[in-house]
Amino acid sequence: MNPVRKSMTAEHSTQWNVSNRMNRRDFLKVAGLGAASFAISGCTSKSLRKKPNIVFILVDDLGWHQLGCYGSTYYETPNLDRLAKQGMRFTDAYAAAAVCSPTRASIMTGKYPARLHLTDFIRGRSAKGKKLLTPEWTPYLPLEEVTIAEVLKKAGYVCGHFGKWHLNKDKNYKPGRPMDPGSQGFDDVLTTHKARKGPPSPYENDWQHVRQITEHALAFIEKNKDGPFFCYIPHNTIHRPEIEKESLVRKYRNKPGADNDTEYGHNNPVQAAMLETLDKSVAMVLNKLDELNLADNTLLVFFGDNGHLGPKDSKPLRGSKADLYEGGIREPMIVRWPGVVKPGTTCNVPVISIDFFPTFLQVVGLKVGEATVDGQSLLPLLKRTGKPKRDAIYFHYPHYHDQSIAPSGVVRQGKYKLVEWFEKSIDGINTPGALELYDLEKDLNEQNNLAPKMPRLAAELHAKLKKWRKSVGAQEMLRNPGYNPQR
Repeated sequence: MNPVRKSMTAEHSTQWNVSNRMNRRDFLKVAGLGAASFAISGCTSKSLRKKPNIVFILVDDLGWHQLGCYGSTYYETPNLDRLAKQGMRFTDAYAAAAVCSPTRASIMTGKYPARLHLTDFIRGRSAKGKKLLTPEWTPYLPLEEVTIAEVLKKAGYVCGHFGKWHLNKDKNYKPGRPMDPGSQGFDDVLTTHKARKGPPSPYENDWQHVRQITEHALAFIEKNKDGPFFCYIPHNTIHRPEIEKESLVRKYRNKPGADNDTEYGHNNPVQAAMLETLDKSVAMVLNKLDELNLADNTLLVFFGDNGHLGPKDSKPLRGSKADLYEGGIREPMIVRWPGVVKPGTTCNVPVISIDFFPTFLQVVGLKVGEATVDGQSLLPLLKRTGKPKRDAIYFHYPHYHDQSIAPSGVVRQGKYKLVEWFEKSIDGINTPGALELYDLEKDLNEQNNLAPKMPRLAAELHAKLKKWRKSVGAQEMLRNPGYNPQR
């Protein structure tokens, strides 16, 4: 027996038994009597066969500038470029955070990380000796939170998770453990680690488990071809440690425009090689859907969890992973759904990862209580019949990170984006540099700070940002009484 299929079958059996031992807490979660309320319509066996399958491919540390369909002439992503031609490419799609765990939690729950108090990657880093104190945040996704998998499962979907989870307090994953995927609605589970940090892939040269993840996803799709299914494929790649076959890396080192700084260069040969492997994985998923005649009834989403690990000057954007500048939070996003999404279309409406949860619910005929989920359904955008009913999106990062510039918050309203730097705003918003204001239509690279020229708008947006933080119960940073700037 194929070793992957064997391990997959064993874990599937265990996870299924655990997830179906529904106690009262589980029932309350799925029935919507806990954190959220859901109404299911039309769930007869006949209607279930008409519900679309959902495939969600999530990439780790992917830069907005790293796909050909987003303008790169260095990175090679022919299959993703083909996918963009078959569906809708979003130009202003945002991860809810500039680091991975909060974004993943936002996808699972439809809630802002600030509301969940899950605002940093798990487990985070110590911030001793800094000007501000990091709040006591929640370094896991609480079991009480209702996930998209749990709700889809209630609607008759079989749910599979293959890859990186990173929403439990640690990575000692095992079937049936609370807060691992099998306890959060997923029936079929493979959890993986980044290269050299956990059990290795059974395949040679599969450092980031791309092949292992893909094989599990393909087997899941084959097994559940009669549907409906939710196949969640969160890859480890292109997260560091950056490693790929030397022959493939050499191809990109020799390509015009390559940066010799292979760890942090803008055109990174190792990242390019890893991305080529990932692009081929996407092709395998697309081919499997075609082979099984499932493509026409499958909603497929491709997205990234935060910006790339690299230089802060990530032209045409500014910043990178862990920054709330565009390079840290603006992500490639492609949606294909034949018969609903017009091929080759582009959407420039700002959307954010909290929107996937209500979108998937509406797609399968469910309703979600608006007071309990922060996201807005993207179905009107996909059908080109309307826009989300909101005027702004928000970000909150009350943490220090070795890749970030400083703790900060953001509100984007229309074309304007306000950045608040907490180390300065704690001394008053009139402190030089406390607020930055950018017109993203004219200044995508965020170089022309309009706050001194447009103080009224800056103040209005800052008041809006503060009001939002209060409304979601965001944890604020406080002064560190032991801080000594002379040290």
